[in-house]
Amino acid sequence: MTSTVDGSTAALPGNTAGPAAPAWRFGEFAEGLRQIGLGHMPHTEGMSGIPEVMMGGRKLVNFAPVNFLNLHSREDVMGVFTDAARTYGLATGGARISQGVTKPHVDMEAELCRILGKERAVGYATGLVANIGFIHGMSKSIKWTDGLEMDHSDVVFVYDRESHWSLWKAADHLKYGERLFSFKHNNAEDLEKVLQRLQGKRVVVVFESVYSLDGSVAPMHDIVDVCERYGALSFVDDANGFLVYGPAHRPFAEEYAGMLRSTFIMVSLKKAVGLEGGLIVGPNDPIFSLELLGMTSAFTAQVQPPTAATAAYAMRLLTQDEPKIVDNYLDRVEKFRGLLSEEGVRLYPTPSIMTSLHVGSEEKGMRLKAKFLEHGYRIPIYVFPAAKKNNSVMRLILNASHTDEHIDGFMTLLRKFKGEFDL
Repeated sequence: MTSTVDGSTAALPGNTAGPAAPAWRFGEFAEGLRQIGLGHMPHTEGMSGIPEVMMGGRKLVNFAPVNFLNLHSREDVMGVFTDAARTYGLATGGARISQGVTKPHVDMEAELCRILGKERAVGYATGLVANIGFIHGMSKSIKWTDGLEMDHSDVVFVYDRESHWSLWKAADHLKYGERLFSFKHNNAEDLEKVLQRLQGKRVVVVFESVYSLDGSVAPMHDIVDVCERYGALSFVDDANGFLVYGPAHRPFAEEYAGMLRSTFIMVSLKKAVGLEGGLIVGPNDPIFSLELLGMTSAFTAQVQPPTAATAAYAMRLLTQDEPKIVDNYLDRVEKFRGLLSEEGVRLYPTPSIMTSLHVGSEEKGMRLKAKFLEHGYRIPIYVFPAAKKNNSVMRLILNASHTDEHIDGFMTLLRKFKGEFDL
């Protein structure tokens, strides 16, 4: 007898001798996932990432989209994409070192350098691929030809403990306590203690600008100060605040001024732009070197050309032509948070665009999600491994196109369920 894929057993003709192989247990694990409410992966029947979506034949108010500015509902933005598709096609052409870069890619990278004040940028298919490529390139050794090599086998990484899964995944090959260390979340003093123990080593400090689950914002001036004091390079994952924060009149302007001092910055197009893709900016020679050292830009393709063209257009739109789009959005987020605060729910303290509520156990979170869904509202509940075990989180992302009726309806349901779920 031997195990089948779903964990049951089946006879294999002519193979009766020898010990039985351990069961795979996929069936048992899948059933456990179904029991906590993760059995069905919903899909939209039309456009996704908008304030109202069609799912299962029902129209649902959507409080889950990461495309929070809803730019792709604008005719000009969609027009840039379709025009670029007709001009440059949909094919990427391959990796950067072959023929995978078109004029829209060059424009996108140049626009990002303008915004962040860096010398060079390199684009990737996703933010996850960008993070993996960076950590790989900064931690491995490569010999190109005789006399042309780079040895990063001694480089040490120090992570904020709450860094995104993609960053921790990128460091899977590094042994914790030898080449991988961490510091307390958003704590520059603890970072300094770690760097004191690592003096004499080449170090890269890795952290995020805005943390996706709790919405907290890093004290970036303080962290970069410590990095500079100990000669460490700094890498900031700005997936969540890109194109939203930075100008002096907006929240967290001081923190974002600190981010611009960092050595490297990774940005994601997914949130404000609403498109898939990631880019890393930094000094000219290190970024040029990482295009090949990281390998993810050598062995995976870029974003599609129309995506690059639309990203460049959106960057100019939000920073130069119509920055009020973001100003108006932030005003609405502040008012929405105010409504939640008036209800006395347990909000995470930082008033960023990630408006998160503590819910409790995974089972409780899934029941709450189902209750909202019954009443026509799709809300995101984050459970382990995206959240800590037994500590599910409702992460609400207000969309710029949510109506007052959408918000009023959500607040009515929140009041209805608040006592039952001890929110």
